[in-house]
Amino acid sequence: MVVELLAVLLLSASEAGTPDFSSEVRPILARHCLKCHGPDEARREGGVRFDVFDGAVAEGDSGRFPVVPHRPEESELIRRITSEDEAEQMPPPSAKMPLSEDQIDILRRWIASGAEYEEHWAFQPPRAASPPAVRDASQVRNPIDRFLQARLETEGLAPSPEADRAALIRRASLDLIGLPPTEAELQAFLDDPRPDAYEALVDRLLASPRYGERWARRWLDLARYADTNGYEKDRPRSMWPWRDWVIRALNADQPFDEFTIDQIAGDLRPNASLEQLVATGFHRNTMINEEGGIDPLEFRFHAMTDRVGTTGAVWLGLTLMCAQCHTHKFDPLLHTEYYEVFACLNNADELKLPVPDPAIAAERERLQAELAALEAALPSRFPAVPEAEAPDLSEPQRRERAFQAALQAWIERERSQAVEWTIRQPAQLESNLPKLDLLADGSVLARGDQTKRDVYSLRLTEGLAGATALRLEALPHDSLPRRGPGRTHYEGPEGEFFLSEVIAHAVLPDGERRRVQLDDGGTSDQTPTAENPGSDARFAVDGDPQTGWSTNGRFGEPRHAVFRLREPLQGATALEVELIFERYYAAALGRFRISLTAAEQAIAARPYEADVEELLLRPESSWSEADRERVVRAFALLAPELAEARAELAELRKRVPEFPTTLVLRERPADDPRPTHVYRRGEFLTPTEEVTPGTPEVLHPVAGESPLDRLRFAEWLVDRQNPLAARVTANRHWQMLFGTGLVRTTDDFGYQGELPSHPELLDWLAVDFMRDWSVKRLHRLIVTSGAYRRSSTATEAQRLRDPENRLLARGPRVRIDAEALRDSALAAAGLLSDRMYGPSVYPPQPASITTEGAYGQLAWTVSEGEDRHRRGLYTFMKRTAPYAMFATFDGPSGEACLARRDISNTPLQALTLLNDVALLEAAQALGREMAGMPSDGDSPDRERAAGLIRRCLSRGAEPDELDRLAAFAARTRSRFQSAPEQAAQAAGIEGESAVEAATWTAVARAVMNLDEFVTK
Repeated sequence: MVVELLAVLLLSASEAGTPDFSSEVRPILARHCLKCHGPDEARREGGVRFDVFDGAVAEGDSGRFPVVPHRPEESELIRRITSEDEAEQMPPPSAKMPLSEDQIDILRRWIASGAEYEEHWAFQPPRAASPPAVRDASQVRNPIDRFLQARLETEGLAPSPEADRAALIRRASLDLIGLPPTEAELQAFLDDPRPDAYEALVDRLLASPRYGERWARRWLDLARYADTNGYEKDRPRSMWPWRDWVIRALNADQPFDEFTIDQIAGDLRPNASLEQLVATGFHRNTMINEEGGIDPLEFRFHAMTDRVGTTGAVWLGLTLMCAQCHTHKFDPLLHTEYYEVFACLNNADELKLPVPDPAIAAERERLQAELAALEAALPSRFPAVPEAEAPDLSEPQRRERAFQAALQAWIERERSQAVEWTIRQPAQLESNLPKLDLLADGSVLARGDQTKRDVYSLRLTEGLAGATALRLEALPHDSLPRRGPGRTHYEGPEGEFFLSEVIAHAVLPDGERRRVQLDDGGTSDQTPTAENPGSDARFAVDGDPQTGWSTNGRFGEPRHAVFRLREPLQGATALEVELIFERYYAAALGRFRISLTAAEQAIAARPYEADVEELLLRPESSWSEADRERVVRAFALLAPELAEARAELAELRKRVPEFPTTLVLRERPADDPRPTHVYRRGEFLTPTEEVTPGTPEVLHPVAGESPLDRLRFAEWLVDRQNPLAARVTANRHWQMLFGTGLVRTTDDFGYQGELPSHPELLDWLAVDFMRDWSVKRLHRLIVTSGAYRRSSTATEAQRLRDPENRLLARGPRVRIDAEALRDSALAAAGLLSDRMYGPSVYPPQPASITTEGAYGQLAWTVSEGEDRHRRGLYTFMKRTAPYAMFATFDGPSGEACLARRDISNTPLQALTLLNDVALLEAAQALGREMAGMPSDGDSPDRERAAGLIRRCLSRGAEPDELDRLAAFAARTRSRFQSAPEQAAQAAGIEGESAVEAATWTAVARAVMNLDEFVTK
């Protein structure tokens, strides 16, 4: 009775004292006041601000002072929150957020004590306090336990004992590699007499290549990874090389600061490696909108807002996205600061990067050599002259004679139609948005952003007199998608262009601009003839923006079109040419060149590369060997006599494999920075003032004086002065291992987030993590702690005093991830493939999942062989229709950054455990194995049941469990013996063994439906 009375008196004294600002006052102000009286000046009501001291004590618009330190009775805040007049009450009754009497008392006592403010805990640099002394150190394994035990002793709560070895190896295996232990691994650990056997187990798991697969999946959640673009059409994309990079980086224990910098700005590293370029795919995981009518610049804006929000959640634990439309309602994050962070990430172009593969490279080299040999041998395939005409010649010699005769005839014929073209470099280049660069060979290269109606304006001033035709060459370039010649890269065929209109004006000496009428002169693959007088070039001069000249399916090759002037050009001082590229997707030319001719003969595009026409105008005696080879090749690729041989070449070209690609970022050139604006209300169509790269003032400053780019921004994120990055990361890993973070709101460390349950421990972990940024060392520290090793069985006192286990008096008990659940079933059955890396696979699932939807259909061709049973990490992930089993168990869709997976409990999950194809196949494999297991004892069913328990639950079986499973097996066997067809269907096999296999398939399904199977 005395102890209870003393506790009441102590509690009363505490309540009567000064409230703690961070844990008691700020949460009240943040929840009830800051929405209207916070940092957002534009939406601040009454001129009153409660997020900073100076604002709280300043005179409001009403002439009253919200807070008068030491005088709550004179403070307008107290008057308003206690008023019974609905017109004056705060928060207003319409908000439906009234303060409780206890909250009002806290605010009153806070003002009475001086109304002191404290800086928000998360914005202060972490400080590593010395681990506290404890009375009971029996479960102290490392410094983590001292922090936790000290709190337990303060709360008067005893910790649970250490879990048994079987529970420990299952828990550690599922957490560190995402797989249960094998029977051999379980037995080896149980038999290991060493005092450090558990630490040795942890080291083995950390060194396993399965570690990278397990932890990559959680990083992919944060990165919003998927194998499709999202939105309505949701077409496939190639991002798996980036996923494989993540696995390798985690297995190599790349320091987290380097891991961060490579993903944010790997392309800006000095002498960036291929791996560092691939790493920039982190921010290419944004969705891509390919719907008709979308503005690509608007799509890019939305992708950028996603990148800003994701960066804030992953590295800062802040809801930066809440400042997109206005200054943050609660946290000290200004609207302009949001766009300054936006600017840090905004100066990159988005590319597809080929990723060389040794096996593919070897095959490409082999087939390309075969192609070169076949092409060189084309003359030998030419029909021979009749033997009667050249009886003294062998067949190869007669073929060569025929080929040379036809070649010379072709040369003479083509020479008679060739005209002299002169490259004309534009004196002036302009465009609506893309950057146009004049190259040394007179061609023009486009770069930068593009729209769905790009216009290139060229001004020619030399060699205009008497011009009768204009030639436009579409040329390849390594910087273009598929080497071009077009720039299309996100919607429509990559490397495509669509020239909807060519418009020319002659500029006369008096400044008058006169329209120059252009006619179709053919293209290099459509030369006008008497039978077919038109080519696609006519669509570029027909005045219809819906028609145009395009690649015609030929990528990475030079092409050209000729446009005839109806009247020779006379008296002009300049020729202005507009190239208009208008399409429902961005489809401008990437590299092109303009030439003019004053030839008076009939002019038409020739069916070969432009420089071959130039060679034909020169005497053959001036040709080099390389020149002659070009002419011979042009003829061989056109001669009708070689059509069959060319068809063989075409088929062989189709067999040449392409390197896989992945989406990456590349910094724009210094002479073409992309401007960033503040957007009013976060709307793409309302840009206002321009801003430069910057970071929120509430956080640490950027080190150094050089301009802030993506690389320096990435370095700023993991600067040791950053109060958030290490805290947020350590907390996230704690959450993944214990089920709940020390800060429950994993992605919100701001004013609206929860306070840490153990702030000193979180700071100690953050500082320790920054010593070398080793994630593996952090994991080892946590999983070797006494807290992690505790039994998850709760005592009565723990259930009553700490039902959510926030004090960590007992070990974690959490349902395993969707992927780990499927992987565990396949591993227990011996079906799981250990193959790593490579393109995503298509395990079986209900057909309707991917076939519904106008644009969202996907041919889900079920993978065969070991790909059918790869780890869940490698399953193809379609954003609009995620893999059904994973979605049922709360797997992500990849549409947004996910810092924590929700854990739901639904009837559909139980049905999935019973009926999912992969889980059924696992049960059938287990059933067949158990049915064939030899037995030397009198109770084979009990022995088989014990084997199932070991395989599926990683422990020995209890006698009553064996009794129940054996009885269930006997009943099931009897049922199947009377229904052999059902037995064959259940077991997936036929014959005499089907009944026994079906029996143990049913028992395996029962065991895999236990709660113990789906939890750690």
